Amino acid sequence: MIPRYSRPAMVAIWSPETKFRIWFEIEAHACDAQAALGVIPKENAEAVWKAKDVEFDVARIDEIEAVTKHDVIAFLTHLSEIVGGDVARFVHQGMTSSDVLDTTFNIQLVRAADILLADMDALLAALKRRAVEQRMTVRIGRSHGIHAEPTTMGLTFARFYAEMDRNRNRLEKARFEVATGAISGAVGTFANIDPSVEAHVCDRLGLRPEPISTQVIPRDRHAMFFATLGVIAASIENVATEIRHMQRTEVLEAEEFFSAGQKGSSAMPHKRNPVLTENLTGLARLVRSAVIPALENVALWHERDISHSSVERGIGPDATVTLDFALARLTGVVDKLVVYPDNMIANMNKFRGLIHSQRVLLALTQKGVSREDAYALVQRNAMKVWEKGADFLTELKADPEVTAALSPEEIEANFDLDYHTKHVDTIFARVFGES
Repeated sequence: MIPRYSRPAMVAIWSPETKFRIWFEIEAHACDAQAALGVIPKENAEAVWKAKDVEFDVARIDEIEAVTKHDVIAFLTHLSEIVGGDVARFVHQGMTSSDVLDTTFNIQLVRAADILLADMDALLAALKRRAVEQRMTVRIGRSHGIHAEPTTMGLTFARFYAEMDRNRNRLEKARFEVATGAISGAVGTFANIDPSVEAHVCDRLGLRPEPISTQVIPRDRHAMFFATLGVIAASIENVATEIRHMQRTEVLEAEEFFSAGQKGSSAMPHKRNPVLTENLTGLARLVRSAVIPALENVALWHERDISHSSVERGIGPDATVTLDFALARLTGVVDKLVVYPDNMIANMNKFRGLIHSQRVLLALTQKGVSREDAYALVQRNAMKVWEKGADFLTELKADPEVTAALSPEEIEANFDLDYHTKHVDTIFARVFGES
């Protein structure tokens, strides 16, 4: 997490100030619930809220932690300095550090998910707009990087829209997974704290009580969350890679917007490089790097160890901040992507009609030619285009075995581009729900 690839709202979620504010709210709400049970005096619980509008002194907490070597105790000590020792003696009653740490971490992940969901909404809107705009812009489809058959730029955008829409649904589920809290005390048995305290705290903070915690919230929830972020990052790279290929000089069917005054190379003034999508490819790798550690955090010793803690202090902010930035950057790239329809047509025509080979093959089979023979007839004429630069339509018309089955007019009828776009509207209706 570095400023270059960070946005303020997401960074704020992971700031020490935000963390300590959440810690305070957990402790204060727990005091309210304890007072309602008669475990602690009501006036003590009310007095804890004196710190509601106080800015916690991060430096002071760090100073105390340097001695205690325990972050939660350092915070509680600082809180007692603010509200007074007599008031604070009932704070953290029956609780353990993980009650605070784990519940806070999940609150932060939920807040991060809300930002990421908004990011995805913006990206989906951009993809849909460009898909509609380029609905019938014909371009060559490629398999193995080689010309296959015509498709449209609109379908390319629609494909990415559908993928990101699936990712949004996954993220909603991942958010639900981590929206739990645990205030269950040492080893999770509620021996020293009533379960109603947990229910109260979770209700106030927008969480569900964890059905069964040990001394920690189960880490399979977090594994799913970070795995989902990894899948979203992979999809970002999928879009970025397509744009990078389209911007290659030999292709140039689309390119990133190049602003006035922008420079592409310190050495070569002519360069216009796909730097944003290359950057997105790298950022996607960073987000995915959090997935394996999150999976490895699932297996902890007995009721609790802290092998997961150092990992989560890193991957929590790093993965969410990086993905937030990447989604916003990709939205900008898609929104401003420059599309070159003429280049798409020129590329499609480079091999003089080869893209219609399947239609000719099928037409021959419809005329009674076996598929094996039809394939051989079409392929031998196609190879002349590959190897000698011939024109496919001309070669087919000159082949007596082809013309024995198909008239010149019937051969030409298989070279109609509109044939390949006749179901675009059907696909759009499936993706966008349009008629």
